[in-house]
Amino acid sequence: MDAGELDWKRTLREQWAVHWRHQLRARLEGLTDDEYFCSPVQDAWSVRPHGRSKAPVQFGAGDFTIDLAFPQPVQATFTTIARRLGHVIVGVLVAPYAAQMGAPAASYETWEYAASAATALYPLETQLDVWLARVRGLGGTGLRVPIREKEPFPEALMADLVLHIHRELIHHLSGVCLLRDLYLHTSPATNGAAR
Repeated sequence: MDAGELDWKRTLREQWAVHWRHQLRARLEGLTDDEYFCSPVQDAWSVRPHGRSKAPVQFGAGDFTIDLAFPQPVQATFTTIARRLGHVIVGVLVAPYAAQMGAPAASYETWEYAASAATALYPLETQLDVWLARVRGLGGTGLRVPIREKEPFPEALMADLVLHIHRELIHHLSGVCLLRDLYLHTSPATNGAAR
């Protein structure tokens, strides 16, 4: 098959879907609240009940807030699984990128962050399904549409945005898997337990 016949929409969708189905999803099974909130270093950013954060900025519409800073620190702050999932759901999938594809507006400020591992995984899966449905609906011409005035990459095409989001998903969720491995090998209660 030559490049002119390649189904780019399917290729881009499968790039993420295959990785999710065959590598990441099973690694999130059985995520506990202890793992979700575990901080192997002092002062890690997380998701916390209102008023308990020391981060420069805390946003959230519900009972919990997410730790943030604007601008980001020069040296990245260590983050818990809770913070990483909050960022993936809101910062990568919902706002601002999915909004460019017709999703309802949402932001770090307006999101209700999950108070447990179980309640974090449901919106993650839901937003991933929404994202893949939107990619599926783009069509070949939709992938070539310039983003233009829509930030953060006004000069890019929609295909560039799809690739960027997939890189972000793979990067951040692989970090979640690494934190689960670290927890497994350093927590006395789970050391040696199979997952």
